Amino acid sequence: MADKVDTVARLAQWKIDNFGPSSYKKSDPFKLGIWNWHFTIVRNRFFSIHLFPEPSRLSKEHPPVARFILRVSVAGSSRNFIISPVYERLLRTQDDFVWSVDTAFTGRFIIDVEFLDLKICHMSGGEPSSIWSSDGNSPCNEAQRSTLHCLSRMLDEAINADLTIITSDGTLRAHKAVLSASSPVFQSMFHHNLKEKESSTIHIEDISLESCTALLSYLYGAIKHEDFRKHCLALLGAANKYDIGDLKDLCEESLLEDINSDRELVMEMFHVMLTVSNPK
Repeated sequence: MADKVDTVARLAQWKIDNFGPSSYKKSDPFKLGIWNWHFTIVRNRFFSIHLFPEPSRLSKEHPPVARFILRVSVAGSSRNFIISPVYERLLRTQDDFVWSVDTAFTGRFIIDVEFLDLKICHMSGGEPSSIWSSDGNSPCNEAQRSTLHCLSRMLDEAINADLTIITSDGTLRAHKAVLSASSPVFQSMFHHNLKEKESSTIHIEDISLESCTALLSYLYGAIKHEDFRKHCLALLGAANKYDIGDLKDLCEESLLEDINSDRELVMEMFHVMLTVSNPK
């Protein structure tokens, strides 16, 4: 997995273990925002870094306008950084952005990118809009609010619920379709002939009833900010366990805001990550 790119919130990091004096290398795709991305690096006269969205219908019809900053450093105990200016570019293809660095990097080094903003271009034209903020008065958002209200009622009133969730201290009712659409792990449970499909019951006994309620509220689009903050660590554990990428990103970004001021929270966050990554 030498070409894997790690992501946390709006940051992505690619660790290159071996890069020769005249080489080309392409990273695995990584998800940030609503697009999949790639790095490529090329060494000819200069060391050149390309950043671009993976070719797809989404990136063709709704290409991103990205504002970002890059860093390159030699891997090791004393890291010397080369930092790019802040760029803002419309990115469609591999050739839309190239950062040429006059350096002799070889061997092991690290490339970081921090996305300061990501905007989506609309097929109807007009100004691109940020995917991380929204205009609350648009017709699109009115439709979203109506849909979310319906989903919230489905959860609160257990309308046509077809699933029972057993937590460590209580039970909840939910819908297989909503959980399947939100998580490939849940989708696999209900698609294959597993016991969860036959019994219409799943056991999530490593999470409390209150935290599981917050998880379902997020999946149904009805979570309150104070509940998200209160259960953020439990939600991060669930997001990792059930591969809910957008929730994982939100939890990490929220926890990173407190990383400098609360050492106990940082240690607990790493404990959650290690527990999920290395289950007994």
